[in-house]
Amino acid sequence: MTGALEDKRTATRFRILAEIADRQPAVSQREIAEAVGVTSQAVSEYIRDLVEDNLVEKEGQSRYRVTKEGVDWLFQEARDLQRFAEHVTDDVLESVNEDAYIATDDVSAGETVTLSIQDGLLHAEPGETGPAIGVATTDAEAGEDVSVTGFEGVIEMDPGAVNVLQIHPARLGGSAEANLDELAARCDEADIVTASGVEAVVACRHADVDLATWFAPGEVAADAAARGLDAVVVASTDASGRVTDALRDAGVMFEVTEA
Repeated sequence: MTGALEDKRTATRFRILAEIADRQPAVSQREIAEAVGVTSQAVSEYIRDLVEDNLVEKEGQSRYRVTKEGVDWLFQEARDLQRFAEHVTDDVLESVNEDAYIATDDVSAGETVTLSIQDGLLHAEPGETGPAIGVATTDAEAGEDVSVTGFEGVIEMDPGAVNVLQIHPARLGGSAEANLDELAARCDEADIVTASGVEAVVACRHADVDLATWFAPGEVAADAAARGLDAVVVASTDASGRVTDALRDAGVMFEVTEA
């Protein structure tokens, strides 16, 4: 564990050195004392020790500067704190966090369940048969929502694919220029279809395509792909840039073709 978390003195030393680095070279011991929550006399004693340990050098009356050794020590302690925080958030809190799942069969509170993703939704199956398991904290009948905690393992899932189908803008023919049969066939192969731009919405309506949404279509498609669903975004060429930007920001692979 990081030294700043092992004892109060090291933690205070870390905070005072960080305050000096933030305020240098003109350092007010009174302001540091208020920020850290100790007396000005204590700050003076800590600074004296930091100077003796070559972590801080004194340049004059109330003028101090953190040395290279002091910066290195701050970096090391900060990295250790960051690693500990990541361990708490990623490992400890994740394991005790409670999430809602769909019960595939009747589940009782305290029962071990196997966790999976089906149709983009979290599911819990009674028993310990898969690589990802948890413990139900509520009773639930098949098809109902159940709260699960104590997550362990990895939920197996292949990411979905995203295809961006471009429609000409209205000034160049719009939906009237789209191959509706091809559009319908492409969309029929997807788990979810979204649209961006009026031309795209009209083309989908003409092709009898069931749209999930035309609000934040790129973000919705990216989220669907992250949950293992194949998505199609029908977009006018004027709006497709915003869609692809959202997909890139989410780190989702995609293909752009014309409808």
